[in-house]
Amino acid sequence: MEFVAFDFETANENISSACALGLVTVRDGEIRERFSCLIRPVPFFFRPFNVRLHGISASDVVFEPDFKEIWPRLKTYFEGRLIIAHNAAFDIAVLRSLLRLFNLRSPASTYFCTVRIARKAWPGLPSYRLNALAREFGISFRHHDAVEDARACAEIARRAGERMGCQTLPELARKLHIDPRALGKHPAGVGAGGEDWKRESGE
Repeated sequence: MEFVAFDFETANENISSACALGLVTVRDGEIRERFSCLIRPVPFFFRPFNVRLHGISASDVVFEPDFKEIWPRLKTYFEGRLIIAHNAAFDIAVLRSLLRLFNLRSPASTYFCTVRIARKAWPGLPSYRLNALAREFGISFRHHDAVEDARACAEIARRAGERMGCQTLPELARKLHIDPRALGKHPAGVGAGGEDWKRESGE
């Protein structure tokens, strides 16, 4: 399997308010690289609820670059790649919002959601939240740490591939009857591919 798993953390209820990003790259079914960074969010304020989730506060990011400053480095992880996220509707909505906010070209990426993958690969589980699936499969990670969430997401996709006997992510998606989605295309007024991007649906 080869793909990039990613996760955003946000500072407040605004979908553009990314304050952290974590990525892991997977090649030949193994994690080859991890990348994480703090981001100065737009708009720049933190809700106590968000701080309780991820532990990042305004003082941690006040001198960090904004998304536009780090995008030249980040886009190599997205351009022409297969990307995944857990509850991808949320993370894709964050990414699209940031690209629009800073007038940046959307990369040519195809994405899949590991909530959808897990629901079809393991039907009937009591919960498909990231922390619940991690407990189910014995994956140790720090929830709401962006790179740790990305790693857990990647592990879920990898295990789904093993369960279904698939060597690639597109093969797994075909076997589970999941259509690929393009990062740069979505219906007007919808956050990500017609899905509700609210975090609560599959964090």
